[in-house]
Amino acid sequence: MKAFAGRVHMWTDNIPSWDDVVIAYEPVWAIGTGKVATPQQAQDVHMAVRDWLKKNVSAEVASKTRIIYGGSVNGSNCAELAKQEDIDGFLVGGASLKGPEFAVIVNSVTSKKVVA
Repeated sequence: MKAFAGRVHMWTDNIPSWDDVVIAYEPVWAIGTGKVATPQQAQDVHMAVRDWLKKNVSAEVASKTRIIYGGSVNGSNCAELAKQEDIDGFLVGGASLKGPEFAVIVNSVTSKKVVA
């Protein structure tokens, strides 16, 4: 979380509007490995990011900012990840090239909250 806070704090004051900001999280150890965080691990980080936004920007920004997960999401793990309260969607890599599997991923998040 310290690495995130250090990087994000540099630009938070320079964002005129948070309306279109999306924060993507992917564990370093998951990049290109096929490894995925457990749903609880991913939720814990997303919740910490949202808490940081609440404390350092505003409660409204924390509530409205989309925080997406990008660690080897596929058709087998997306449903459990999508159930997590603070995971608002996915940054999909290789699975996006497989039409039917990508459809499963997209459908797993269609019931998530949508901020207008």
